[in-house]
Parts: sequence; structure tokens; C-alpha cells
Amino acid sequence: MKNKALAVLFLTIFLDLMGFGLIIPILPTYAKTLGATDAMVGLLGTSFSIMQFMFASFWGGLSDRYGRRPIMLISIAIMIVAYVLFANATVLWLLFATRMLKGFGAANLSVAQAYISDVVPKENRTKAFGIIGAAFGLGFIFGPSIGGVLNEYYGVQGVGYFAAALGVVNLLSAYFFLGETLQVKSDKAILFPNPFKDIIRFRSIYEVNALFTINFVYILGFSMMQITSTLLWAEHFGLSEMHIGYTFAYIGLLAVIIQGGLIGQFNKWFGERNLLVFGTILVAVGLFTMPFAPTDRFYFELLSLTLLSFGNALLTPTVSTLLTTLAPEDAQGKILGTNQSVGSLARVVGPAIGGLVYGWHYTYPYVLSGSITLIVSVLAIRLRRKMY
Repeated sequence: MKNKALAVLFLTIFLDLMGFGLIIPILPTYAKTLGATDAMVGLLGTSFSIMQFMFASFWGGLSDRYGRRPIMLISIAIMIVAYVLFANATVLWLLFATRMLKGFGAANLSVAQAYISDVVPKENRTKAFGIIGAAFGLGFIFGPSIGGVLNEYYGVQGVGYFAAALGVVNLLSAYFFLGETLQVKSDKAILFPNPFKDIIRFRSIYEVNALFTINFVYILGFSMMQITSTLLWAEHFGLSEMHIGYTFAYIGLLAVIIQGGLIGQFNKWFGERNLLVFGTILVAVGLFTMPFAPTDRFYFELLSLTLLSFGNALLTPTVSTLLTTLAPEDAQGKILGTNQSVGSLARVVGPAIGGLVYGWHYTYPYVLSGSITLIVSVLAIRLRRKMY
């Protein structure tokens, strides 16, 4: 049951992130063709994340009460509708609406993590979360690169409908092959929680508070990079949307290599607490150096992206693993959903700030995000000492 569930979850997350990745290399530049400013491009990223922030904990609690499977199926169905609308978004307000709808239904990752907590022993969860992270990265290998090519030949409609078709395949796969893993359903799960209340509730545990803070800051930095990097690479390095897609694919490839094969070994060698420290430092250095690569030597930019991706690939499964070891058995979905809300809050703030300060100077998002991530690495060091 465990191996079958992990295999289906891998496919589910892969197809979901592939669809998501299709949009990434074209979204900022397409928004600009519809009249968006740099700041509005940032708000476009925020519109997705604010809905995910408001509803991620809700979906997590719902999965604790009614089971993982129905929530996963509902989430995928909402994604399909959002992609069809995206294919027909010829005005800016409709583009915003599609991103908000997709954010509302973005429950896949937290529910997949709850699936893992149901079937995998605590000591093996880092490796299992790494496998899901590899699916995440694999989707980013194929999604952006295919999205750039599809946009080149078929335009935004081709990208949107292809993403919707992937969603249909995903829905059928999950419907026929993904079983229910929740053994004991919790009647205490609150279905319409205040996400801020959930964050405050878990903050009473020092270690959870520290992990939420680390998660918030590194995702804040990563989201500032993600929304502005397309503009940076197009405007300052002269990359086409196709080549921007290939660059994002490189980020995904690194995630697959690390989370799919190396994270388990790294965990044995160093332990989760040390990986937490390494990850925050690598993310900080990668972000800070990105805008300073010579425009005629893009391989220096790829070096910065390597550090950033390596750190991100270490942090994502490590934070999830540490949180599940601290949460009660009947609150696994809740704490992971709340952690996703924390990440979504960072993605609300990050793109808005990133788009705004990019309009002031293209280096500002990276200097700012790199600096605050380096500061929070001190918290990771303190947490490492406290948890020994």
C-alpha cells in the first residue's frame, strides 16, 4: 500500500507541477502584453498566493475530517477549470481571476504530504518527502521548457489547453489508482479556520515557530526571484521565453537529482537539523549573487541558480519532516496545511515586494531577499542547537 500510494502521489504531483510550470516562463511577459506594469506583475503572483494562503489550512483540515482522496480529486478538478480559463484570458482582469481560482484549489501538496504522514514511519519521511519533491522538480523540468515551446508555436491558448489536458490525465489517474490512507478521521478538525489563528496556535511550540519562520523567509526570497527572474533574464540577459523555460527546467533538474536521489543520503550523513542550516545559507548566497552575473556570461547566473536550487531542495523536505515529528498524529494534515499557509503568505508578500522593487532597480529583489535569508540562517543554527 505504501509503495503504491507513493507512486501515485509522485505522478499526481508531477502532472500538477508540470501544468503549473507550463505557465511560469510566459506569465510575466504575457501580463505585460495585456498592459501590466512591473508592480502589477508582482500582484499577479500575489493573487494566486493569497487564495492559497486563505484556503490551504482549510483543505488540510478537510482532509483530516473526510479523508485525503476526495480533497485531492476536488483540487485537481478546480485546476482543470482554471487552466481552461487561462487559455481564454485575453484581458488582464480575467488573467487575475484564473490565478485566484488556481490558488483556491491548490491543495495537492499539503494533502500529498498528509498522505505520506499516514503511511510512512517518521524515520523515513525525509526520504519520502524527497521523492515528492523530486516529482515537484521533474514537473519543473518538463513544464517550463514545454511551455516555452508551446507558446512559441501555439500561443497562450495552446499552453492553457495543454495544461488542462494534463489535469484531466491527473484526475483520472488519482480517481482510479489513489486509495484512501487516513485510518482515523478527526471530527475535531475545523473546516473553516482562520489561517492566522492556526499559525498563532502552533507558534506556541518554539521549534514549530522557528520552522514556520524559516519556511516563510526562504519561500519569500524564492518567490521574489521567481516572479522577477523572467523579466531579469529577458530584459538584461536577452533570453527568449523558450530559453527562459529551459532555465527553469535546469532548476527542476537539480531538484530531481537532490530530492529524488541524494536527500536520503544527505540526511543520514548530516541529519535534518544540519541540512536546515546548509539550506538557508545556500539559498541566501544564490539569491544575492543572481543579478550580478555578467550579461555575456550566463553560466555565472547558472552557478547562482545551482546554489539556490540546491538549498531549496534541502529545505523543502527537511522542514516538512521536522514538522511532522513535532505534530500530534491527529493533526498531521493540519500542521502541514498550516505550513503551506505560511508558505502561501510568503508568496503573497514576496511577488508584490519583488515586482515593486524590481521597478526601482533590477538588483533590489535579490539583494533584499538574499540578505533576509542570510539573517534567518542564524535562527536555523539556534534551532539546530536546541533540538540536539
